[in-house]
Amino acid sequence: MKKIVLTANTSWYLYNFRLGLIKELIKQNNKIFIVAPKDNFSSKLKKLGCTFFSIDIDNKGSNPIKDILFFYFLKRIYQKINPDIVLHYTIKPVIYGSFACQKLFIPFINNITGLGTVFIKLNWITFFVKILYKKALKSSSYIFFQNKDDYKLFIKNKLISQDIPASVIPGTGIDLDKFKFSKYPQSSTLNFLFIGRILKDKGFFEFVEVAKRIKNLGFKVNFEILGYLNVKNKTAISNSEINHFEKKGYINYLGSTTNVIPFISDSSCVVLPSYREGLPKSLLEAASIGRPIIATDVTGCKDIVIDNENGFLCKPRSIDDLYQKILKFISLSYDKRRKLGENGRKIMKKNFDEKKVIKKIIDHINKIV
Repeated sequence: MKKIVLTANTSWYLYNFRLGLIKELIKQNNKIFIVAPKDNFSSKLKKLGCTFFSIDIDNKGSNPIKDILFFYFLKRIYQKINPDIVLHYTIKPVIYGSFACQKLFIPFINNITGLGTVFIKLNWITFFVKILYKKALKSSSYIFFQNKDDYKLFIKNKLISQDIPASVIPGTGIDLDKFKFSKYPQSSTLNFLFIGRILKDKGFFEFVEVAKRIKNLGFKVNFEILGYLNVKNKTAISNSEINHFEKKGYINYLGSTTNVIPFISDSSCVVLPSYREGLPKSLLEAASIGRPIIATDVTGCKDIVIDNENGFLCKPRSIDDLYQKILKFISLSYDKRRKLGENGRKIMKKNFDEKKVIKKIIDHINKIV
């Protein structure tokens, strides 16, 4: 029996994105420890049989004292558990968890799940984070990247050397049995669905402006938003902003949910005009269910969307191009829209099956310990 730790910036992340891996590791008689801030999903992880350690983390802050304390508490927890290996997810756990493992001589696998706002808006913090990444990753037992662009960026910027064992995997993959193919809806009203944390960097304002323009043309369309408001992020959208655009009639805010399946099934097309992604789970889920996608031609999104095959790619931060792509989608026949969705399901089965991703991760764990 191996003692395996998974560390991330929220329990929500581990439950929603790594549940399949956790279940398989438990099934193989490993002892699983979760290290993350306590939230509504912590108890769900404990019910699975995981041992939970709560830790505070300042996810979006740049206070060095708080970060040093985070490193200190991580090191103390790892010392107490004495694990065989640690799996790190999300930026601060990757960086400070790596430092903790280095001090304690514990093998660790790092998962680069996306580079976040710090790599969208380049400034002194970006420079500092690059230094931390370089020092943290140098002793990794293995590194998984979610897309080729991030891997190339880390090599180009010499954040990792080509000697460090690393590979690209399709994110978390997608559970094809859970996110089953659903027949394309025949409603005369088209529903464009935005799913995710409601942030400026996800292309929220571009989505709203396009909704305004399309609705002014008189098409029978809905622009719907599903996701969490007021998340801890500098680009988070507020309740008052959402209410303002709802009152104008541009969008419908559907709230947040732990089950996106019925919302995706009711949609005609899932839209994500994000500025940068790791590998967006919302697009994997949409394609698996058989819905066309319109997303920006950026890292993460373009790994999932093949232009004109399972959806359309548009220019990042371009209201005009997103507008044109949505108009193009509206002009398609029912059969062409349905075909885009069917193609998406085929792509998921071929390239993104969660079972293949989980097997690859566990194979590497078994090689290391």
